[in-house]
Amino acid sequence: MKSQTLREQWLPNLPGNVLAGLTTAFALVPECIAFALVAQVNPLMGLYGAFIICAFTAIFGGRPGMISGAAGSMAVVIVALVVEHGVQYLLATVVLGGLLMMLFGLLRLGKLIRMVPHPVMIGFVNGLAIIIAMAQLEHFKQATPQGTVWLHGTPLAIMCALVALTMLTVYVLPRLTKAVPPALVAIVGVGVLGQLLNLPTRTLGDMAHIAGAFPTLHLPQVPFTLKTLRIVFPYALLMAIVGLLETLLTFNLTDDITQTRGRPNRECLALGVSNVVSGMFGGMGGCAMIGQTMINLSSGGRTRVSGATAGIMILLFVLFLSPLIERIPLAALVGVMFVVAQQTFAWGSLRVLGKVPRNDALVIVAVTVITVFTDLAVAVMCGIVIAALNFAWQHAREIRAEVVDGAEGADGKSVDARTYVLHGTLFFASTADFQDLFRPLSDVHDVVVDCRHLHVADHSAIVAFETLRERYRKAGKNLRFVNLSSRNQDMLERAGVRLAEA
Repeated sequence: MKSQTLREQWLPNLPGNVLAGLTTAFALVPECIAFALVAQVNPLMGLYGAFIICAFTAIFGGRPGMISGAAGSMAVVIVALVVEHGVQYLLATVVLGGLLMMLFGLLRLGKLIRMVPHPVMIGFVNGLAIIIAMAQLEHFKQATPQGTVWLHGTPLAIMCALVALTMLTVYVLPRLTKAVPPALVAIVGVGVLGQLLNLPTRTLGDMAHIAGAFPTLHLPQVPFTLKTLRIVFPYALLMAIVGLLETLLTFNLTDDITQTRGRPNRECLALGVSNVVSGMFGGMGGCAMIGQTMINLSSGGRTRVSGATAGIMILLFVLFLSPLIERIPLAALVGVMFVVAQQTFAWGSLRVLGKVPRNDALVIVAVTVITVFTDLAVAVMCGIVIAALNFAWQHAREIRAEVVDGAEGADGKSVDARTYVLHGTLFFASTADFQDLFRPLSDVHDVVVDCRHLHVADHSAIVAFETLRERYRKAGKNLRFVNLSSRNQDMLERAGVRLAEA
């Protein structure tokens, strides 16, 4: 992969990137409204957050082409806070969460994403694809005096027909022309068709009215006390963790798709600043959104222009275009998101489940299932733990020794000695097997441990060396360690272990 120059980040294919941004903006609106309703706040807060976070990260972030906004994963985190303490505490949480994200970026911890194994990435993508598809099913329901029920009869038939028409347009149009994003044509086309035929189907305006004014700057109206900090900090920390995880995982996915390399620390810093600004202007918190990122990329959005356009269009929708935007059938947006879910899911992972090591297959399935039924942070952490335990187990089994009897003394004559030539990595999981390689009671008087092929990894390895030396001392045998690398010697000396005297 190559890094992009400033010119490559802004100038290529301006018309195509503007159209991609417009398409993404249409897809952002219902998602942000839905997430705001989940968080039990005014839908305009979701739209303000989407405008600020999307535009700011697109202009100043480290990953052109990636779309950020008011995300559902973060909305779920703060529902209890809003219910118990109110909206102003939410805004304070968004600001503090943004500061924690900035700290993460300033400490240059974005590179930690390299620690996420590929099976975890596949599980993350598959889990979010399922979540995206499942979220669209809510639009097939309607509120009645008896409660929420599934659509049926004519409304259901119209909804399904428009969804199918949207998906068909998105799939077929690229075969005819690539001049315009197929999702944009599908949304506008179905919207015009719905108006011309006066179809009785739900529109974006049925979710919420999005007309509003320009967001104004004001500090969260909360007491600046330690009590307030104790209330908001746990939520802010969780928001920051979830937001950074989803952002960095989407960041990696975007790198792979575009075959370019972004700057993760810069993205974390920009995301943190955008959340602080969003909280101070009355917006929700947010992070990268994989569904909207996939829409942007599949529509041809590769530069900062597409993300900036999407964010600015959200603001224009709120200020001037709400009467038109509210007429868009939800079926059109649902159809687009179904296509996104289908394209996001790593279908190839189903074919390789029986071919990859069972532990990797377990990670893929576990992360997918946990993402769907709990949340992203728990899923990724579980996946990393499973992968790490598997790695440790595999490496622990690789430690071995070649035993060579006899050695050449200083006078050139053979002496009665035994040499253990060690191979592998000595760390917490392999110390027991390491001790089993030696037989102090039955060994000859002089024993040499050749460490030229041994890697000493942690404190458990140091303790293992000391334990082995003590075992031979009690058996009345001489034990020497030779050919330690300079790194291993430095580690042992810092720990106060002087093996040369053994």
